[in-house]
Amino acid sequence: MAENNNLPSVSETAQAWESLFRCQVTIMRRLQALSEFRELNMREYDVLFNLKRAPDCGLRLGDLNEHLLLSQPSLSRMIDRLVERGLVARIADPSDARAVLITLTEEGAELQRRIGRAHVRHIHEVMAGGLTPDELAELKRLTQALSDSVQSC
Repeated sequence: MAENNNLPSVSETAQAWESLFRCQVTIMRRLQALSEFRELNMREYDVLFNLKRAPDCGLRLGDLNEHLLLSQPSLSRMIDRLVERGLVARIADPSDARAVLITLTEEGAELQRRIGRAHVRHIHEVMAGGLTPDELAELKRLTQALSDSVQSC
């Protein structure tokens, strides 16, 4: 079947997925071990990063959760901890008084910037050390195509 439609076999697909997944795990473990993530773990940083990219008013919890690999209850508990630390705040949604938006505080934005600068340098070291500029462009193209195909389903 796969040969007739010029589609990869199930085995080829599984092997490619395993390779992609193992590569991500290897890189993430290396990055998590960096000193920047002693103050804030990678999942917490990911929350701050996504809030930094959000509109100025912030994001609802459900909208933020769409960008993360966390369950909604886990994210809610994490937000509670980040609020206690003064890194994020809950504010009333100006467009819906019943809803709450999550926003970065000044302290949260500064911590995200500081960790982000170091994080990007380390990502560059890992990625540029293993791939040429053309290979990086091809990787970006391939992962974007795969992401687009999944989102269109």
